[in-house]
Amino acid sequence: MAHLPAHSQSASPDAPTPPTRYELLTFGDELLLGLTSNTHLTWIGAELGRRGVLLQRNVTVTDEADAIAGQFRESWACADVVITTGGLGPTCDDRTREVLATVLGQKLVFEPKIEEAIRARFAKFQRVPTANNLKQAWRFERGEVLPNGNGTAPGLWVEQDGKILIMLPGPPNELQPMFTEQVIPRLAALGRLSDHEAYIQIRSIGVGESSLETMFQCTFSRNPGLGIAFCAHSGQVDCRISSPDGHYGMEKLRAIASECAALLGDNLMCYGHDSLAQVVADQLKLQGRTLAVAEASTGGLLSNAFADLCGACKFFQGGIVSTSNEAKMLMLECPECLLKQHGAVSAECAVAMASGVAEKLGADYGLAITGFSGPASGCGENPVGSIYIGLHAPGGDWAKHLTYPGPRSAVKQRAVNDAIDWLRREVMKESRRIAAPQVN
Repeated sequence: MAHLPAHSQSASPDAPTPPTRYELLTFGDELLLGLTSNTHLTWIGAELGRRGVLLQRNVTVTDEADAIAGQFRESWACADVVITTGGLGPTCDDRTREVLATVLGQKLVFEPKIEEAIRARFAKFQRVPTANNLKQAWRFERGEVLPNGNGTAPGLWVEQDGKILIMLPGPPNELQPMFTEQVIPRLAALGRLSDHEAYIQIRSIGVGESSLETMFQCTFSRNPGLGIAFCAHSGQVDCRISSPDGHYGMEKLRAIASECAALLGDNLMCYGHDSLAQVVADQLKLQGRTLAVAEASTGGLLSNAFADLCGACKFFQGGIVSTSNEAKMLMLECPECLLKQHGAVSAECAVAMASGVAEKLGADYGLAITGFSGPASGCGENPVGSIYIGLHAPGGDWAKHLTYPGPRSAVKQRAVNDAIDWLRREVMKESRRIAAPQVN
């Protein structure tokens, strides 16, 4: 059963006062050429949104100095907080630091501590930094350094003219921890955003966006003035409940969210932001149960959904990718006669894969996916997009046949989501069975 998130204080979840305008500038030709996805917008926007801040604008700019300067002047004139990503590295196209210093009328000064950090990081890999790496050791004369524990380019923090400039490196594995561990706490301390989440989020699965709104409408109508926002994902819909004017405190918002969650029943995935795989992982660990997976058409996506979680070894025994019949027979002990009679894309094969991987890896639950992801293959009753999911559980073995439209990548992801959700529902049944009083 999902539990509402606890908050350290019951302060109203309203946005910061006075309102703070945030703008995000993402620098890099690679973003505009489509060579790299602009994940910074979605990630930073979501992190700010959790703290009651709506990112007002994101502009992606080339690496040309004039373009950087022009856009920064415009954003600095109308925003209270400007966040930039990229252009802090060691190469000739990394010129954001120099351009913005000129616009702000600040000198850059060499910081020996940054040089020490760069040399220490290179030493870990038994390398010596080239001269251009020390370009990253320059900071604003009236600014501060945000240490980078995962790379060589530190972030930079500048407060000037009553505004804040936050410059972050481009790689997500460097930017994201820096933002959550350093930037968010500093902004909260300055009153530029809330020091706690500004809304309660209900994450649902198996219910469409319009159906979810209809389901909750009666509850919302009894509580006028709520801030309601829906966000649909693949097979999932999030509903965020807030109080923009601060009329409702967190306790009231939790009560409203609890009422909505009761309407969902088993379609309630969780409160907050956990992934579907994380929800299942938590349930399995509570039961002391283990999981193993086998897959053909999804090529490792199912395994990675669980292996990617911190502490996966506590519940996840492992996964087997077996695309050929020979691999299914060798690694999962699927009977050759079963494969010849029913084929590799069948309910019978899915069950054999699920039970086989559970036995091979010594797991309580076995989950398997086989099918035609497309764009080729498929025939007769199993057209392109046909997927079979097999489930081995303490209560028995089952298979499910689903057909998905769309490109190969979408079919694979939907198959993984539906397989994990089916496992989630079965694990919930098992939890209720264990918790039920025994009748003599």
